[in-house]
Amino acid sequence: MKALICGAGQVGSNIARELAAERVDVTVVDQRPDLIQKIGDSLDVKAMVGHASQPETLEAAGIADCDMIIAVTFADEVNMVACQVAHSLFNVPTKIARIRARSYLEPIWSNLFSRDHMPIDVIISPEVEVARAITRRLTVPGAFDMIPLANNLLRLVGVRCEEDCPILSTPLRQLTSLFPNLNIATVGIVRDGKPIVPSGDDEFQARDEAYLVVETEHLTRAMAAFGHEEREARRIVIIGGGNIGLSLAEGIEQGQLGATARIIEHNRERAETVARACPRTIVVNGNALDPEILDEANVANAETVVAVTNNDQVNILSSLLAKRYGAERAVTLVNTNTYSPLMSPLGIDVVVNPRAITVSTILQYVRRGRIHSVHSISDNFGEVIEAEALETSSVVGMPLRDAKLPSGVIVAALVRDRQVIMAHGDTVIEIGDTVVLFAAKEAIRRVEKMFAARLEFF
Repeated sequence: MKALICGAGQVGSNIARELAAERVDVTVVDQRPDLIQKIGDSLDVKAMVGHASQPETLEAAGIADCDMIIAVTFADEVNMVACQVAHSLFNVPTKIARIRARSYLEPIWSNLFSRDHMPIDVIISPEVEVARAITRRLTVPGAFDMIPLANNLLRLVGVRCEEDCPILSTPLRQLTSLFPNLNIATVGIVRDGKPIVPSGDDEFQARDEAYLVVETEHLTRAMAAFGHEEREARRIVIIGGGNIGLSLAEGIEQGQLGATARIIEHNRERAETVARACPRTIVVNGNALDPEILDEANVANAETVVAVTNNDQVNILSSLLAKRYGAERAVTLVNTNTYSPLMSPLGIDVVVNPRAITVSTILQYVRRGRIHSVHSISDNFGEVIEAEALETSSVVGMPLRDAKLPSGVIVAALVRDRQVIMAHGDTVIEIGDTVVLFAAKEAIRRVEKMFAARLEFF
């Protein structure tokens, strides 16, 4: 596979890193020589300086031989034109563009991106994706991550093991006997910042971050088993009225969470814009680091504060202040990984990384084979993958213990005729099953091959 990435910023460089690690032939184009030099020095990719929407630049970058263009520059218009040029002049099969401006995403203009007009196959809006990710986390109190799988029949949940977690020091293989009717599988553990692909002999320790695949109907029981029985937030304070904060507030007004929200926004003009867009939401104009502003927003009585300004330091400090003044839980947007080791010790409950969310969303359209969705977990740990088992899949028709799964792969569950089957050694994957599995980073390419449709299948 050959891919051209337009944009060498954080999102573009991370996509390039992911694809290069899987031996995809990657070329990156950006106008800034410093970014191109950095990416060329650090990754095994081709990198060139140029304007991503100009035909001669794309041609020089080898677009004619590419299977995919991923346009993630900072300018929506450049991304759109790059995809149009790739389609009209070079017939590139798959075109992905990052679009941030809300006006382009209004439903009444949805026909703009059709094949007859501006042929973009996949539109990624980072602010919308982040708002959705935060909303999902808010629906499961006590979880620092939550992603629906298999048409919402399963959930991927991230849970932190506190000191009072009831199942500390219990081998994972014993969980089935302790909770015989609880459909749950542990697919990953992060301990002291180090990822662990668990075996049946591993045990949870205090401060572990556990990644679980749980049948949706059993989610409340699963959280209780880990000692998390927090109540859902009914009063939410949003710090930052940008696109993410506005999207969250609009969702809350539409009843997505059964809650009410207040917004703190520093810029007066933006605060007025948000107030007009969300008439049932109280908007406070002021500095979220000012105790009087926090008091005016009634932070002391909020179950959750969500800090989503464009400044990491403001998000972290305002979250800590809000908790100090009485907020029960803090959900904090952090763009850089520099602060990650500090978040849990400081008392930040949920950290949201926009870059990781955007990259995960794009990767599910890059994967080959019959792979329906891809979700990256932790920082470059691995991926939870949802795939369809075809007649040609190498794992079909034999017990999992005999399937010779690659090291670092855990099959968590199957969905067959909308019935959830938790995976065990004697489980047999059948044609048409939806398979939910975890693959450590080094095993992802082999998982793709396991679910690939060979040519003779067609």
